[in-house]
Amino acid sequence: MKRVIAIADRAALVSLKLLAALNVLFFLSFLVVLLLAGRAHAGVPNCVGTDLLTALEKNDPAAFKKVETEAAAVPNGKGLLWKLEKPGEKPSYLFGTMHMTDTRVTTLPAAAQKAYDGAGTIVIETTDAMDKAKMMAAMASEPGLMMFTDNTTLSSLLSPDDAAALNKGLDARGIPPATVAKMKPWILSAMMALPACEVARQSAGEPVLDVRLAADAKASGKDVEGLETAVDQLRAMASLPLEFHMKSLVETMKLGDKVNDVNETMIVLYQRGEIGMFWPLFRAVLPDTADDKAGYAAFEQTMIISRNKVMAAHAGPILAKGNVFMAVGAMHLPGPEGLVEDFRKAGYTVTVVN
Repeated sequence: MKRVIAIADRAALVSLKLLAALNVLFFLSFLVVLLLAGRAHAGVPNCVGTDLLTALEKNDPAAFKKVETEAAAVPNGKGLLWKLEKPGEKPSYLFGTMHMTDTRVTTLPAAAQKAYDGAGTIVIETTDAMDKAKMMAAMASEPGLMMFTDNTTLSSLLSPDDAAALNKGLDARGIPPATVAKMKPWILSAMMALPACEVARQSAGEPVLDVRLAADAKASGKDVEGLETAVDQLRAMASLPLEFHMKSLVETMKLGDKVNDVNETMIVLYQRGEIGMFWPLFRAVLPDTADDKAGYAAFEQTMIISRNKVMAAHAGPILAKGNVFMAVGAMHLPGPEGLVEDFRKAGYTVTVVN
């Protein structure tokens, strides 16, 4: 009999699951459409969320100041658009994205729009996401990355209380539990971390920012390149412990409508270019434990740092041609092992534009 993973009724892993969701939202956009097509409401729901940073500043000024101090200490933590320069090459640009359809995200800042318009080559994380058939073929090539292929089901890995919480959350989204019983937890976590309005827009066919940038570039005759494959991303996510993913799934369900607050806060910070403030803020407003730190470290190494190294290596020959606009998830940019520093180590002068 398979071991049941019991999960305490707390929000201790909210930060972990949200980061996981953030990094896979773009990859899963077509999957979400596939799963929820026909289940979306006739109109786009109004997802009203509260900016947690503003609330923290008002209710706990000392904690707010601590968040600001921690964010300021994150290397390259402020700015979405970065200019990459190297002697003998035309300048290129690195831009941090959010994998969402919200118009506040998909409307590029003026400087980024100018850099995008002038670029000869557009680079995104994976071009597989531009082609639904190719995406589905990639998923089908290794079904074990997406689905349990033995007798395991999601409910068999949960305590009765957590299984009930999961089913309640699915029912609230109009998703029959039986239709996702064999789905791997990271797929469902990413889907449930999306606000209902985001799900509705994606179900209606609206592209997330990265896909829109690539599709528009292709339509205008620009070269479009990818840095990894859909399977690469799935393998990375699947390599993390199953218990980690099951905890994330249940805590995502328990978050309920508060997911709107988290997404609203991320969008507000994103618009301000305050990428380095994401985690200091969420650590301040959501519970944290030693287990969280260990889990986050494993997640960061697998889903961010290791992928950064692959992206930087694959981007090298493309950037050497010059005049490139490279758009990847914003969480890949900051930190001592972020892409900004990786490109500096590769010999580029990297300066923030906005």
